[in-house]
Amino acid sequence: MSPVTRTRRDGTTRPARHRAVQPFAVAWLTLVWLALWGDLTPLLVVGGVLVAVGVCVVFPLPPIDLAARVRPLLLLGVVVRFLLDVVRASIQVAGVVLRRRPVRNAVVAVDLESASDFVMTLVAAMLSLIPGSVVVEARRSTHTLYLHVLDVPDAEAAEAFRRDALALEQRLLRALPPRPVEEARS
Repeated sequence: MSPVTRTRRDGTTRPARHRAVQPFAVAWLTLVWLALWGDLTPLLVVGGVLVAVGVCVVFPLPPIDLAARVRPLLLLGVVVRFLLDVVRASIQVAGVVLRRRPVRNAVVAVDLESASDFVMTLVAAMLSLIPGSVVVEARRSTHTLYLHVLDVPDAEAAEAFRRDALALEQRLLRALPPRPVEEARS
């Protein structure tokens, strides 16, 4: 991932400053803290905020440039297709279990076309949530996902899975297209 930069008025660029304590992360971690305690008291809220700030300082997240637009209808299509894939894969996994025959598994490498870490993370998460596949390695340098896939009898089945994973990536890229560079800077 290229470092996040900011453009100055004179046209030069500089690295963006990174804040370790991000307000959204603090709010989210505080909500998780309150959910874990199962109660809402002023002391728990203050304690949750303090723990959240401490976590953000000790384990800072790198900045991610989410310079993408959202196309709601296409994103809805991605979600619907994902849910259909989950149902279809659940039925296939149940069939594999009920068949009671030897199962051949495989590790399938998927070279993603996008150089975006955000897209790679979305594709990896969605593929891992579909029954029968799990990401075993993600190489950020080459944008390659290695997935353990259930019931892959031959090379054609592995290639079919690879095509499905790349089709998912393309659907995500259509639903969340990157902004032009000029628009992302402003």
